Amino acid sequence: MKSVRQTALDVQHGDASALSVLEESLARIRARNEELNVFLYVDEEGARAAANAIDERVARGENVGALAGVPVALKDNLCQTNIPTTCSSKILEGWRPPYSATVVDRLVVAGAVPVGKTNLDEFAMGSSTENSAFGPTRNPLDTSRVPGGSSGGSAAAVAADMTPLALGSDTGGSIRQPAALCGLIGVKPSYGLVSRYGLIAFASSLDQIGPLTKTVTDAAMALEVIAGHDPLDSTSLPEPSPSLVAHVEDGVAGKRVGVVRELIDGADEEVVAAVERAVEVLKEAGATIVELSVPEFRLGLSAYYLIAPAEASSNLARFDGVRYGLRVDAEDVTAMMEATRTAGFGDEVKRRIMLGTYALSAGYYDAYYGQALKVRTLTIDAFRRAYQEADVLLGATTPSVAFEFGSKTADPMAMYLSDVFTIPSNLSGEPAISIPFGIGEAGLPIGVQLLGPGRSEAQLFAGARVLEIADGRP
Repeated sequence: MKSVRQTALDVQHGDASALSVLEESLARIRARNEELNVFLYVDEEGARAAANAIDERVARGENVGALAGVPVALKDNLCQTNIPTTCSSKILEGWRPPYSATVVDRLVVAGAVPVGKTNLDEFAMGSSTENSAFGPTRNPLDTSRVPGGSSGGSAAAVAADMTPLALGSDTGGSIRQPAALCGLIGVKPSYGLVSRYGLIAFASSLDQIGPLTKTVTDAAMALEVIAGHDPLDSTSLPEPSPSLVAHVEDGVAGKRVGVVRELIDGADEEVVAAVERAVEVLKEAGATIVELSVPEFRLGLSAYYLIAPAEASSNLARFDGVRYGLRVDAEDVTAMMEATRTAGFGDEVKRRIMLGTYALSAGYYDAYYGQALKVRTLTIDAFRRAYQEADVLLGATTPSVAFEFGSKTADPMAMYLSDVFTIPSNLSGEPAISIPFGIGEAGLPIGVQLLGPGRSEAQLFAGARVLEIADGRP
């Protein structure tokens, strides 16, 4: 399948119809979805209607938008009007929202064609997509291995050439980690740059929506479309979408790149080697390399697994069997809620709700949740100091390449460690991008990560493009 950029140009110029592009996408979905379990729902009828409407507008000579005719996969925690939206949970099975997420509306206005909803770890809680109530998604590059999580379905959709673009959400690395394991570009934007309206919340102070693509330019195009102020989201930054595509070729000459020890320590040797090679590439491109140690990053995992479950405990209280979704009848309301949640939530979701509720409970709030907030502040301050010495930071995205199914499910801590390098930027609310860079065990891709201060996406895309070219992907 062609890139986002080339697909849009072909449709805009009449060299391809939006319908023909869509049919190619649907054919690829039909060919591999049973094997990979990527899409939980495919809206063939709605997608064809949207594609036909775009072709009619092109025929009339109208401007159909920057993403004209581009098929897009949506993580199934993003609301789309009257399209089943489950968060991969039995508790929402069959629910059809009466409204669309702002990012979905913006994609449609830009001419993109949503084709369906992709699998994820239930309520975005996981690092492998093994926690889905509807079965795991398989990595298209090696079906014995996970695609990462929680946006594993979105990553697999792009990696399998089902769509050239997918949206995911990143709470502790859930875009970047699957991007690394599937050999893609994955972007976590600055907190507030992209509206969260219509994203079913996991941890509201951490969640951000971003793109997964095969090229840096494609990711920049998509982020330009979905970013910008939204009055429907009280945390949305009060500014327009930034110019990103125009800066992709800016390079890194004169920039200071901080290599952070704590974003490499503990990674497999081949991952460390990839980061070291990225350092050399950036240096040869004119960047100054600065060696940094940010010990506060080692505390990120512990803080995250108190803050995120605490917020989840509050956010998931709405799923009670009363207003929508699953209801298990019982003798009274309390029993009904207990029975509904017992049947509707999976083990990992229950684990995090209980952990979060405990951390917020009387007598433990200060010792756990309060302490975690203090660590978050330390992390934010540590980033601020690091950016006084460097313009961007470099590290590994994940400690290893994609791991085999079942290899971490028995030990939640081993699974949580998959996100050890991605979590700090969620705690700080600052942007980061994962770029495929090199090949590791079993011929699987390795991801390296660039991090920057708030609203530095243009700078990150420029650095990512340098690495993309060096990795042989012009």
